[in-house]
Amino acid sequence: LRGLGSERTLVLLNGRRLTYGSINIYAPDVNFIPSALIEQVDILTGGASATYGADAVAGVVNFQLMQDFEGFRIDGNYSGYQHNNDNGTLQGLLSEFQAQNPSQYRVPDGSTFQGESTDITAIFGGQLDNGKGGMTGYVGYQRTYPILQNSYDYSQCALGTRNDGTEFSCSGSATNQYSNLLYVGSGEAPFPNNDGLVATDPQTNTFSPYDGATDTFNFNPYNHYQRPSERYTFGLFADYDITENVEFYSELMYMNNRTNSQIAPSGVFGYGVSGGAGGINCDNPFLSEQQRAYICTNAGLDDDDIAEDILILRRNVEGGNRNQDIRHQTFRALGGLRGDIGDTPFSYNVYAMFAQVQRTETYNNDLSINKLTRALYAVEDETGNVVCNVNADDDPANDDAACVPYDVFSGAGPSDAALDYIVNPLNRNGTTEQQVISATVSGSLDEYGIASPWAEEAVAVAVGAEYRRDFLDSNPDANYQSGDGAGQGGPILPISGSLDVWDVFGELNVPLIQGAPGVDQFGFDLAARHSTYNNFDATAYKVGGDYAPIPDIRFRASYQRAVRAPNIFELFEQQGIGLFDLSEGDNGNYDPCSGSNPSATQAQCANTGVTPEQYGNIADNPAGQFNTLGGGNLDLDPEVADTYTAGVVIEPEAVPGLIFSVDYFDINVEDLVGTVPEALSLNQCLNTGNDFFCSLVNRGSGGTLWANQTGYITATNVNTGSLATKGVDFLASYSRPIGEYDVSFDFVGTYLDELTTQPLPASGADETYDCTGLYGGNCGSPNPEWRHKFSTTLVMPAGVSLTGTWRFYDEVKVSQSSDQPALAGSFAAINETLDAQNYFDLSARYQLNESTNLRAGVNNILDEEPPLSTIVGTAPGNGNTYPQVYDAFGRYLFVGGTVDF
Repeated sequence: LRGLGSERTLVLLNGRRLTYGSINIYAPDVNFIPSALIEQVDILTGGASATYGADAVAGVVNFQLMQDFEGFRIDGNYSGYQHNNDNGTLQGLLSEFQAQNPSQYRVPDGSTFQGESTDITAIFGGQLDNGKGGMTGYVGYQRTYPILQNSYDYSQCALGTRNDGTEFSCSGSATNQYSNLLYVGSGEAPFPNNDGLVATDPQTNTFSPYDGATDTFNFNPYNHYQRPSERYTFGLFADYDITENVEFYSELMYMNNRTNSQIAPSGVFGYGVSGGAGGINCDNPFLSEQQRAYICTNAGLDDDDIAEDILILRRNVEGGNRNQDIRHQTFRALGGLRGDIGDTPFSYNVYAMFAQVQRTETYNNDLSINKLTRALYAVEDETGNVVCNVNADDDPANDDAACVPYDVFSGAGPSDAALDYIVNPLNRNGTTEQQVISATVSGSLDEYGIASPWAEEAVAVAVGAEYRRDFLDSNPDANYQSGDGAGQGGPILPISGSLDVWDVFGELNVPLIQGAPGVDQFGFDLAARHSTYNNFDATAYKVGGDYAPIPDIRFRASYQRAVRAPNIFELFEQQGIGLFDLSEGDNGNYDPCSGSNPSATQAQCANTGVTPEQYGNIADNPAGQFNTLGGGNLDLDPEVADTYTAGVVIEPEAVPGLIFSVDYFDINVEDLVGTVPEALSLNQCLNTGNDFFCSLVNRGSGGTLWANQTGYITATNVNTGSLATKGVDFLASYSRPIGEYDVSFDFVGTYLDELTTQPLPASGADETYDCTGLYGGNCGSPNPEWRHKFSTTLVMPAGVSLTGTWRFYDEVKVSQSSDQPALAGSFAAINETLDAQNYFDLSARYQLNESTNLRAGVNNILDEEPPLSTIVGTAPGNGNTYPQVYDAFGRYLFVGGTVDF
C-alpha cells in the first residue's frame, strides 16, 4: 500500500495475521488464501499499528473468508495469455541481429497463446449437532504453465541503445557462449583490446578485439517471464457452541506448492587457473597457435608461464539452463473461544495460532568455482593426453581423479565428461514459524451510564493483550555457504533467530453529539498499543474523529503514530554478494568510469577508487548488472511513522445509490530500515567525494564493480533517513435500475503528490529526492502521479451481467531526467518517458440456473504492449518492462464456473 513496501503492509486472514511467505521473503504468500472462499477484502489505509500491531505502517489488507457454507460446490477456472507479435520496429531489430548471430536471436511473429492456468476448488460444509455448530472445508488444485521471454518480440533480447541513445539495440552479457577475455591488470592490456576485452572466433580458433554487437550473450530467451507452478491446498473451518456464552472456533489450513525458476545458463563469470584472480596457462593444449601468441608470446611469455590478470568469460550453454526447484509447505492452525461475559455488556475473544512454512530448494546446473579452476588448468601429460594440471604436477596431495579438462578456447567445445564434472548443485532448506496468543475484551458502556448527554450511543471500549513469536531458520549446504556456485553471486550463510513481542492495547470510541441540529454525528476514537520486544520497547497510538452535519455528508480525520519493528530477515540475514542494476548513460555505458571515454572525469572516478592507470581502461558490464554487498543488522532500531488523513464522504439522499469520497493522506516514516541505494552511493561519491558514500564503493579486479566478486557497493541494512508520501484518494460508486436493467459504476483513483526519500538522517537537499512521476535508478518501479480504475456493470433480466473496466496509469519520466541533484544525470533519450497506459477489460457472468454460474472475460482487450526501457533491470523489472505494474503478456483470457450440488 502507498508504495511503501510490502513489509509495511499488514496482511490478515479473517482479522488475524498471516505468517511470512518463505525463509527469505517477509511478505505473506497470498496464494495460501483460497480465492473461491473470499467473501470480501477490506483495505484500511494509513498507519494502523495501534489497532493491529507492527507492520501496519501503510495500512492493513484483510481477506475475509466464507465460513458458514452448506452443501457441496465445485469452482473452476481456466486462463491464459494471447498476444500478437507485430511490433515492426523490434522485429526489424531482431532480424538484423539474427543475421549476425542466428544461434542467439529469433523473430517471434504472429499469435501466441501460453501461460495457461487451471484452478479447481471443491467446497463443502454443513451444520453440526442441530445447528450448534458448523463446518466449512475446501480442497484445491492449481497448475500454471511457464512463459519464456523468447515468446515476445519486445522481450526476446535484452534491450540496449545505439545512435546516441535514440534507438533500441540488442544488448546482453559479456559472458558469451564463446569465451571472451577480460584484462584486469593495473596497466594497458598486453594484447590488442577494446576496453580490456577480446573475443573468441569458434570457426577459426582465434582471438580478436571484442565487438559489443556480436560478442555478447543474449540471455533473455532463456529467462522465465512467468514461472510454472503446481499447488495443492486443503482447509477446514469449524465452530461449535459449547455453552450459551462459550463458542469454540478453529481454522486449519495447508498448502503444498512447487515452482521452478529458470534463468540463462551459468558460466565462467570471470575466473581462470588462479580462481578469481584469473590467469591462463600458456601451455594450455586447447589454445591455437594464434591464441597462444595473442596472450602469451606477444607479451614475452613462455609455455611455462601464466598469462596473469586475464579473466575468462564463457557461458556454459552446453550444460543447460540454471533452474531453481523451490518447494513450500505451509501449515496454519488456530483455535479460540469467544462469547459474552455473563450478563455484562462485554464479550471476549481468546485464540492461539501456530503457522509454519517449510521451504526446500535445489539450484541446478550451476558451476563449481573450485572445479572450474582445476578444469580450466589443462595440460598435456607425459603420454600426450590432455589432463587437469592437478593430476600432472608433482604434488599428489592435490590430485582429483574426477577432474576432466574444460575446453573453452577451441571450436570443439567442452566434453560431456567435463560438463558433468564442473556442475555443482546447491541445496538449502529452512523454516519460518509464527506463534500468536491473543485475548480481547470489548463492549459498550451503556449499562454503566457512560455516555455523552448529547449522544444516543454509549462509549465503546476494547482492551487486550497479545504475545507473538517469529522464528527463522535457514540451512544452506556447504556449497552455498562457501560461495562455490559461479552464478550464485556469493556465499549464502545459515540464518537462525527469533523475535518475541508482548503487546497490550486498548481502543475507545466516544460518540459526543448525535441527532442535534447541524450535528447528525460527532465523535472521536482513541487507540494505543505498547509493545515490548527482545531489546526495545515501542508505543503506537491513534486519535481520530468524524463529523456529519447532516446524514448526507461526513467528514473524517485522524492522526496515527505507527511503529514497525525490524523483522527477522532485516535483523538476522547474513551478508553476501548480490546484483543491482545501473542505468545506461548517454555514452552507452552503465558504469560512469568505464570505457575508453568515461562519462565521469578522472577526478570523479578517483573518488570511487579508480587509479590513473585504470581510467579509460575499465570494462563495462554490457548487461548493466553490478555487485552489491547486502545483509542484516542486529543493531537496527524500529521505524516510527506519523500518518495524517482527512476526508469527506458524500451520500446524498437526493441521488439514491451514489457514494463519493475524497481522502487526503500524509505518511512520514522516520528511522527507515533499508539500504542506501547503490546508484545513489556511486553518484554521490563521484560528484561530492563524500567520505561516507565513497566508503561504500569498492572497486575490484581491473577497477570494475562486477568482474568475479572482488568489486561491489555496500548496501547492508541500516536505519537510513525517512520515506514520506502524500496524495489524495478518490472513490465513487453509483447504482440504479433503468427499466428491467440494473446499472452500476465504480471508480477508484489516486493522485500522488509526493514520494520522498531521505537516504540518511543528516542528508541535505542534494541527497533527498522525490520519485513522484519518475521511474528507474533510485526510484525503481514507476510511480505515476495519477492512476485509476473505472468499472461499469450492466445486469440484465436474463441472468446475464456485463462489466467493462478502464485501467489507467499516467506517464512517468526516467529519474535521471529530474533536476533534483540526487537524481539528475545522463540518460538515453529513448528511456526518457514511459507513456501513459490505457487498459480495457470486459467480463461477463451468466446464471444458467439456480445451481450453475458461468463467467468469462478478457483483460487488456486491445493487446496493448507494455512500455519498454533498457534500465528496468532484473528486479523489480523483467523482460525490458515492469510486469508488476503493466500488462506484460498481452490479452488475459479466462473462463470459469461454479456448480452447487
